[in-house]
Amino acid sequence: MAVHCRTFMCFHTVHGTNVRIDSSGTLATRVESFANGICFSQEPLEPGEIFLVEIEEKELGWCGHLRVGLMARDPRSLDVVPEYSLPDLLNLGDSWIFAITRNHNRVLSGEDDANSVAQSALMSDPYLKVGKFKIPREKLVARSRPGRYSHILDDLYKSNILPPTARRSRIGVLYEPQSDGTRNMHIIINGEDMGASARGIPATHPLYAVVDVFASTKSVRVIQLEYGFPSLQTLSRLVIQKNVIHRLAIDWLDLPKLLKNFCKYE
Repeated sequence: MAVHCRTFMCFHTVHGTNVRIDSSGTLATRVESFANGICFSQEPLEPGEIFLVEIEEKELGWCGHLRVGLMARDPRSLDVVPEYSLPDLLNLGDSWIFAITRNHNRVLSGEDDANSVAQSALMSDPYLKVGKFKIPREKLVARSRPGRYSHILDDLYKSNILPPTARRSRIGVLYEPQSDGTRNMHIIINGEDMGASARGIPATHPLYAVVDVFASTKSVRVIQLEYGFPSLQTLSRLVIQKNVIHRLAIDWLDLPKLLKNFCKYE
C-alpha cells in the first residue's frame, strides 16, 4: 500500500526552551546547554507517514545523541515542555521515545529475527517496506561525501549506510496499524527499518512525532518525502553504484555531469 500524505512537514511552534526553529519551520537548532531540545511535528502523523530528519550539526563535549518517538497528545496541551524526553516526557505517559546510539538500534523478536538477514539483503531495493506500506527509499538514505578519506567510507557509501549518529545521518519515525486495533512504532535509520521499537500503542488519539535535539546533536532538518514511484535518476544511481569499484570512478563514465554528481553525492 502506498502512503498518501501531506506535501510539507515542519516542526511545531511548541518546543523546548533551548530550541530555535528557522523561518521555514524545518530547521531546529539547540542554542545552548545540552537539554531542553524537545521538538514535535506540526501535525499528527498519518499511518505509514515518516517524520524524517537529517542531522545537520554536531556539538563536541556532550554524551548522548538524538532521541525520537511518538506522543499521543497535542503539544499545545503541555503546560511546560519537559527538559528531557527520557525520562521526563516518557514519565508523563502517552509517549514512546527511542534513544539513537552509535550502533544499530535494531529491535528483533520472533519473525523480525528470522527475517533480519533477508532485510539486510534488500537494502538495494528502491522501496522500504514496513508491513503493508511501501515507501521510496531515495530520500531516506544518507550518504557520506567523497573526499580525502573517501576510501575509508566507501564501503559504507555503497551499502547506503552511515553510522546512526553521524552528521548527515537520516532518522525517521512512523507507526503501523495492527489487526488488533493498536499501533506499532518503527524507527527508520538511513533507509533501514529498525523493527517495532514500541508495540500495542492505543489508537485512541492522534500521534505526533517527537524529536529531542539532545547532547551531541546540535541541529536537525526536516526532510520532505515523496511517496510516489522512485525516479529514473534514482534507479540509474542504484545500478551505477552497484557496478563501480569506487565512487570516484564515476567521473570516468561517459555520463552528464549532473548525473555523475547525483550518483556520487546525494
